[in-house]
This record gives sequence, structure tokens and C-alpha cells, in this order.
Amino acid sequence: MFDPALLDPAAADPQTLALNAEIVAKLAGLPDPWSVPAGVVREKRRLGLGPFPAMPASARASTLLVPGPAGEIPLRVIAPERPRGVYLHIHGGGWTWGSADEQDPWLDRLADACGLACVSVEYRLAPEHPYPAAPDDCEAAALWLVRESQARFGTRRLFIGGESAGAHLSLVTLLRLRDRHGTMPFAGANLFAGCYDLTLTPSAANWGTEKLILNTRDIRNFADGFCGPAIDRRAPDISPLYADLSGLPPLLVSVGTRDPLLDDTLFLAARVAAAQGRIETALWPGGAHVFPRFDSDLSERALARIDAFVDAL
Repeated sequence: MFDPALLDPAAADPQTLALNAEIVAKLAGLPDPWSVPAGVVREKRRLGLGPFPAMPASARASTLLVPGPAGEIPLRVIAPERPRGVYLHIHGGGWTWGSADEQDPWLDRLADACGLACVSVEYRLAPEHPYPAAPDDCEAAALWLVRESQARFGTRRLFIGGESAGAHLSLVTLLRLRDRHGTMPFAGANLFAGCYDLTLTPSAANWGTEKLILNTRDIRNFADGFCGPAIDRRAPDISPLYADLSGLPPLLVSVGTRDPLLDDTLFLAARVAAAQGRIETALWPGGAHVFPRFDSDLSERALARIDAFVDAL
């Protein structure tokens, strides 16, 4: 499935090691994000004052409003003139932070390199809106896209994907479409650095306090906010690692080897393979959590791998 040598700490290049040291030093000097309301962190994140630099907005982005379970759901659309497919994107941020307009350069890239109309879901965030709010919104957006993609974009060639919490929600959405609606309309899924077990896999639980984007406490707090009280965190709709993973479209699962969520990707890859699914596993030596948010040679290689995966389907 992958070369174990990629997990050797010596496999990380000097540029990646230097970037990781910069991230740790920067976060050590910032206030504790859990000491202020989530809305404050969201605004600072938008301004690039958190761990990730701000990403410029796309000049061609527009917004669609589609029906959802609790009102209209905004969808941010970045599309080429003649799309060859549609990518349903679900943003990250621990189900708590982030928004559909914070990763426009990635979506611009997919629009240009792969000819995809990129549709990013502005789902409801925790802790104000705990489970099942976010999965419900993503499911509704996916069903809308299945119905409307031909009329809106001239194609039924569909992809889905996201990073971090967005990768989790992408996988949950695929499973909901299969189990609740008897359909699997997506040609492929791009899952980057997802959290697939909200009880925490060993790499997440044992990471400790080092703040390389996120640490064990962060992951626990994100999971607490998303789940709310009194919920079975091993339920497949919460932790898709425990689901029946058969019948999925081809998956590309990617993660940096210095990501606390490393085991989530490794365990998911093994379970999908055991279910005889088609899965590609991309391990990136030394990469921190969602490292493509930073300009680097490693980021370019990871994004190019995603482009190639989409183009091959």
C-alpha cells in the first residue's frame, strides 16, 4: 500500500523540517484558542492570524443557495467556462472553525488543472450546531448536486473531497448516500488528513502537547464540540472507520507523517482494502496537519498527486 521508508523521520526534507519548526514557534506565541469563543477564533483564522496563512479570495467565485434541513445552505462555486466534472468540496476546521471561502486557491487550481466546477459547502458549525447538523447539510448539498449537476454544470461526472474535518464529512456523506439513498454517484473521493475515529486513534491519543497545527487536546475538544453529550462515538455515522466500507468509489487518502491523525488514514486505508475497495495512499514525509496550506515543494507534490488522481478517473 505504501513504502514504510516514508515513515522514517529521516525521510523528511530540510524545507519541511524548517517549516514545522516555524509553525511550532508561531503557535507557542499565540493565545490558547480554547480560552475564547469559537467565533473569535474563526475571525482570526480568516485573517491568517492562526496556524494557517490567509489564502486570497478567487475573483470568479459566486454563491448558490440550496435547500437544507435547517434553511438554505450557501455553496461557493468556482468553475471553468466548460466544466468536465464537478468537485463537491467540504472544508476543514475541526467541525468548529473554517468556511467555504478559505481555500479558494486550491479550488481555482482544480478548476484550471482538472476542469472541475468546485462547489464548497458552507455547513453549520459546532459547538453551536453539534451532530447531526454538519453531516445533514453535507448530505443535502450532495443530493442537490446529484439532481442539478447536469442542468447547472453540463456534466454528471462528480467528485467529492475535503481536508481534516472535511475529509471526515466527505466519507460520512458517501456512506449516507449509499445507505440512505441507495446511490453512489461520485467517480472518486479525495480525503486529506481526515479524522475518522472520534474516540481517537493511537497516533491522535498519544501525540501529546506538541502544537504542530493541532495536538491531542485540540482533537478531543473538536470531537466533544461536534458530538455533543451522550452520543456513541463509535457509531458509523460519527466515526466512519467503524462503518461497512464496501462499495465506495476510488479513494485517494493523503496525510503527512507528522500529523497526529496519521493513524486515521492508515487504518482507513487498511479497512477499505480489506473491503476490496480501490484506494491510493499518499504519505508525505514530515508533513504537518493539512500542510498544503503552506507554500512548499512538499505541498506542490501533494496537490499534483490530487490533480493526477482526478484526471485518471
